[in-house]
Order: sequence, then structure tokens, then C-alpha cells
Amino acid sequence: MLYRLFNEHPANVGESYLGHMGQAFHFGFSMLFAGLACLIHGFFPFLFVKTGSNAIRRLHDRMVTHRDRRTVIAPGTVTR
Repeated sequence: MLYRLFNEHPANVGESYLGHMGQAFHFGFSMLFAGLACLIHGFFPFLFVKTGSNAIRRLHDRMVTHRDRRTVIAPGTVTR
């Protein structure tokens, strides 16, 4: 039961528990940094002008491109 709680989701996306933890930490710290940059940008609009949008774009690309590490699909390949 406990094993399943910690490993079911990572296994569903083709990752180990520790690999998934690393990915989650990377996303979390990236979002924290981008969030702080956005807050600072609110006060000083000349700072961090593209930091938030670039972070969102980069994280989205990484998540969509690497959604399931069990399958590698070549660019332009049509799947059904």
C-alpha cells in the first residue's frame, strides 16, 4: 500500500521515485524563482521583463516534451 502511494504516479510517467522527485524539485524551484521575479517586476517594471513568460514557456515545453519518459516520439510523427 505505502509503496504504491509513492511509486504509482512516477511509474505512470516512466520515472523512478527519485527521478520524479528531481523533476518536481526542478519545476518547483523554477516556479519559485519566476514567481519572485514577477513580484519584483510588479514594483520595478524595467526588471525581469521576460523572466516569468520565459520560465512558463520553458517549463511547458519540458513537461509536454518529456511527459512520458517510457516512449520517445520523433518530431513530426503522428500517433493515434
